[in-house]
Amino acid sequence: MPDAPRSIARQVREYLDGQPVLADALRLGIANHSAVARRISEALGVNQTEAVIAACRRYPKGRGESARAAGIQRVLRKSRIETRTKVATVTVSQGIDVLQRLGDVVEELLDENSLCRLIQVSRGTVIIVDEDSVPRLTRALREGQVVRVRKNLVEVAVASPESIEETPGLLTLLTGVLSAQSINIVEALSCYTDTIFLLERDDLNAAISVLTKTLQ
Repeated sequence: MPDAPRSIARQVREYLDGQPVLADALRLGIANHSAVARRISEALGVNQTEAVIAACRRYPKGRGESARAAGIQRVLRKSRIETRTKVATVTVSQGIDVLQRLGDVVEELLDENSLCRLIQVSRGTVIIVDEDSVPRLTRALREGQVVRVRKNLVEVAVASPESIEETPGLLTLLTGVLSAQSINIVEALSCYTDTIFLLERDDLNAAISVLTKTLQ
């Protein structure tokens, strides 16, 4: 019987090692130990909740992990949330001809300081623009070159200091807190100091609420 607590502690540690979002939340002190313990108990089929809670409290160990958690916390405290509504994505097929046709429109949008982000993916390019700019893009392309247009999106960006580039784990944490609220992430990208999420319009308020709490 004395071996049981050690066995539970080992199971909890192994579980958290495979759940970086939960692990980071515990290290940062933004997770409710009882809630996390209930989730782990259910996943592991363990009924000794107090032993699981104790294991969760002991989980953050080692200088490296403590330093990483502290680094994330520092970046979060210096970050701010920026939002943009009426955002759309235009997914286009792959090919030099497509990019050439888009060149003038993209240049015009950038000159106007309008939203325009191009993300190359394995089977084409995703262009993030304001909804009003969608017709200008689609008119420049031939039939069949536009794969999909998606509107009614919002952009939520977490703008951080430059130290974010040397701080591992922040994207995983932010993605995790959004997913934990059942917020569907349409697109996510981390570029220089910005961590950007495209979300459904109806998820905007919930996303701002949970991210604001995380940044505190």
